[in-house]
Amino acid sequence: MPNQFKAEVFQNQYLPQGAREVHAIMTVTVQAGDSVAATSNNGRLFGIICDTSGSMGGKKIHAARDAMVKVVNLLPDDAYFFIVTGASKASVICPVSKATPDKKTWAIAAIKEIYASGGTLMSTWLNEALEQFNKMPNAVRQALLLTDGQNDDSDEFKLNKILQACEGVFQCDCRGVGTDWRVAQLQKIANKLLGTTDIIPNAEMIEADFRAILDKAMNKDVSDVAMRLWTPQGAKILFCKQVSPDIVDLTHRAKIVKTQVVDYPTGAWGKQESRDYHFCIEVNPGNVGDEMLAGRASLVYTNKGVETKIVEARILATWTDDDAKSTKIDRRVAHYTGQAELAQSIQEGLEARAKGNIEIATAKLGKAVKLAHESGNEATAKLLKTVVDIEDAPTGTVRLKKAVAKEDEMALETRSTKTTRIQKPQS
Repeated sequence: MPNQFKAEVFQNQYLPQGAREVHAIMTVTVQAGDSVAATSNNGRLFGIICDTSGSMGGKKIHAARDAMVKVVNLLPDDAYFFIVTGASKASVICPVSKATPDKKTWAIAAIKEIYASGGTLMSTWLNEALEQFNKMPNAVRQALLLTDGQNDDSDEFKLNKILQACEGVFQCDCRGVGTDWRVAQLQKIANKLLGTTDIIPNAEMIEADFRAILDKAMNKDVSDVAMRLWTPQGAKILFCKQVSPDIVDLTHRAKIVKTQVVDYPTGAWGKQESRDYHFCIEVNPGNVGDEMLAGRASLVYTNKGVETKIVEARILATWTDDDAKSTKIDRRVAHYTGQAELAQSIQEGLEARAKGNIEIATAKLGKAVKLAHESGNEATAKLLKTVVDIEDAPTGTVRLKKAVAKEDEMALETRSTKTTRIQKPQS
């Protein structure tokens, strides 16, 4: 069924005389409707990229094989898929195929022959995946990458190069099983490819995670969507961030369309989805009483080379000498500013803890506890309790736990950018 996109902008458009920064939150929701034709007729292509290096031996490779078999069996008949296995080199054990019963049987037989051996060079894995995705350039393209270890440092240059080539071609969710992988390495891949990163603490949980990622991928039906932002002459975009459901800084991903117009990638969209974006635009200040259009934000999708504008919203600025108007901070702007500060506090706190700087770690993680409490981010507050003992959440008074499970620390780090929606005021 075609989709219908809606957009709302939340901001305090009133600025004091001389002020230059305009903040706005744009909420985009998509529901079943009749305004945007789905691109599912171009196909959905789901790629599995599985680590088969030596460290995956034993329970992990058995669980990964079982999970891949389950995913292949769950693929809808009209979907396409491929499977890449990777160690020091990558192998395409199943090239792009339609998920017919015969192709599924053939792929499952190949999966059962997978064994673990060799090192870890992720650039080779992504390179093979890219070649497969390039076979269906108009499809909704999603990959899942599973690893249990660290990419070899010698692969850094090649990985950066292949990520540049993969950007915009497909999205990729990254999962690390166990605790021997590096969060920063997988986040680097996922962030570049507009995906998510998370920990799978033990091998028995691989299947459930794979199924969740597949369900989400099969729900996507509008591909290659960009956030297009127009700003007036003399204005400067200070930042553009997705702030819900995760914080993703898109600022440095801007592609110039023409003078005063830039695009930011948002990837594919599915049914019943909602995301929030935070814009900060610097404009030339006006005089009291002046009004201006500070920006115009729209979603644009491309299907077979044809651009279509889905939805548009306006960002305004009005200068006033009324302090009651100009000092009021929009609730959503304040909320997501706090969520960004929460994520930063967690990351800085964990970094200080790893370096043995107890004082800074306690202060940063205490601040995170306070921010999580104030914003109602219960999921993050729960994760923080695995790393600190909370004496008083409202004030952020905490003590670092002496013993912290590695998987708990990694879970907090990987999920620190997950945000909560603003709570409705109590009546």
